[in-house]
Amino acid sequence: FYFIFKRICEFILSVNILIILSPVIFLFSLLVVIQDGFPIFYSQFRKGKNNKINKIFKIRSMKKNSELNGPQWSSYNDSRITFVGKFMRKNRIDELPQLVSVIFGELSLIGPRPERPEIDDILKNVIGFYDSRYLVKPGITGWAQVNYPYGASIEDSKIKQSYDLYYVKNVSIILDLIILFKTIRLILNGRGAIPLKK
Repeated sequence: FYFIFKRICEFILSVNILIILSPVIFLFSLLVVIQDGFPIFYSQFRKGKNNKINKIFKIRSMKKNSELNGPQWSSYNDSRITFVGKFMRKNRIDELPQLVSVIFGELSLIGPRPERPEIDDILKNVIGFYDSRYLVKPGITGWAQVNYPYGASIEDSKIKQSYDLYYVKNVSIILDLIILFKTIRLILNGRGAIPLKK
């Protein structure tokens, strides 16, 4: 019942958010083109439920060809992030296209945040029970995201994994609502989307 109810609610909520915020997506897509040209969207492969690989899309917040040397975590004051990108990241605007993945059932609104396969392969060799996070569908936001700053290292990932395991063990409508309201508060405060200064 929980997973069926969650799927229905997330579908309805995602469709409505996309409709309401479509002018915001259009505006920032235009600003991306003005500042750094095309492409507007940036795609990444991420691990999904049962380790299935899915493609997600974001509004591009980094300069073109920012990962020519391969996938890497973003860092504090990352020079690859554009001026428009900094604002989008702070307010999670770049994440809005992922709602399409929620509508098609590849992502949830709430669940352990999926990682790129290249980084995932490193983390599962150094973090115990790492694949347990993929027993449920990954999400755009999650218990780790609302309780711990942006993770940009293996040590950060170890801490965030403990939050993800807690979520997997205690999935419930109440916990999802808590995460949803905490996420809204973080967005309004502009916190949690940018790596902290080490």
